[in-house]
This record gives sequence, C-alpha cells and structure tokens, in this order.
Amino acid sequence: MKNIKPLADRVLIKIKEAESKTISGLYIPENAKEKTNVGTVIAIGSNKEEITVKVGDTVLYEKYAGAAVKIEDKEHLILKAKEIIAIIEE
Repeated sequence: MKNIKPLADRVLIKIKEAESKTISGLYIPENAKEKTNVGTVIAIGSNKEEITVKVGDTVLYEKYAGAAVKIEDKEHLILKAKEIIAIIEE
C-alpha cells in the first residue's frame, strides 16, 4: 500500500513521532508515549477549494481526527481538511 491518494476534501498526513526522551534526559518507554497531533501533509484530495494546506506543510490537527493507516511501517492519518487546526511555521 504505497500509493494512497485522498479523495475530495481529505488530506493524508504522516504523523510526527512522539519524543523518546524528556527535556531532563529521561527516556520514555514506547507504551508510555502520548500520541502526537502534529504531522506533515503528504497528499491532498481533489477538492482544492476546501483545502487550505499544501503538500509539505507541518500541521496541527484535532486529537481524535481521521482514520489511521500504516504505510511502509509508518503511522499516517487520512482526515478531512476541516479537522486541521493550524499550520506550524518553523
């Protein structure tokens, strides 16, 4: 499942992995990591009028948004564009 193209107003996002170490240097075990709600836009649907993000944008999305999919052993989400809260500029 390498080539996924979201439909209509949906967006495919690669989820940013949670930090494995705290600021003070403690390592966090895998089962204790919180799910992050930040990711990078990988693909957008065909309804571009409703989508205000572009491929490559880092975005913040609603905590329980979208449908989880695994692509090449990496966590991704397919969600509606309206579930994206903000674009993160670095």
